[in-house]
Amino acid sequence: MAARIEPLMTVEDLDGMPEDGNRYEVIEGELFVSRAPGLPHQIASGRFHYQIMSYLERNSIGTIVATPGLVLSRYNGVIPDLVFYTHKHAEEIIANDRLIAAPDIVIEILSPGRENISRDRIAKRQLYAKYGVKEYWIADSENRSVEIYRLTDKGLELAAMLRLGDEITSPLLPGFSCPLSKIYET
Repeated sequence: MAARIEPLMTVEDLDGMPEDGNRYEVIEGELFVSRAPGLPHQIASGRFHYQIMSYLERNSIGTIVATPGLVLSRYNGVIPDLVFYTHKHAEEIIANDRLIAAPDIVIEILSPGRENISRDRIAKRQLYAKYGVKEYWIADSENRSVEIYRLTDKGLELAAMLRLGDEITSPLLPGFSCPLSKIYET
């Protein structure tokens, strides 16, 4: 007997999801549902946003956006925690008030749970590599660390593993430097 093949979920299907406080994302046609992020996640997100926004006020090279809809194809629509894109790149990636192509940097803050961690570390990393995100930062509030992946011809490869005492820098944010303690201060 042949296995039953389920229809792939599309970005259009996401519009029919309930307004229940959950995050609904589709990656390669598979639906992913997660709860609203917890407090440590939201605090780290706010601190990343503040640090990069402060930098951008002094260096007007682009925009940082929290939890935007990012539609990469009919079968790929996600809600990253934060994205950065340059002003130069904006015209290519924005249409109808949505991001429709890879931003320069995507930041995901891990939420507890094996499924959430796997989605960010594996599924989203592969997705972002496939569509050309230049840098992918994975923040782990529990371990107070940040992994920075950079796009190579092999995908998004680990370029730096940062811990407390280290500083976040990026060639995409010239002159930006943020001690990890500013993200994970108590």
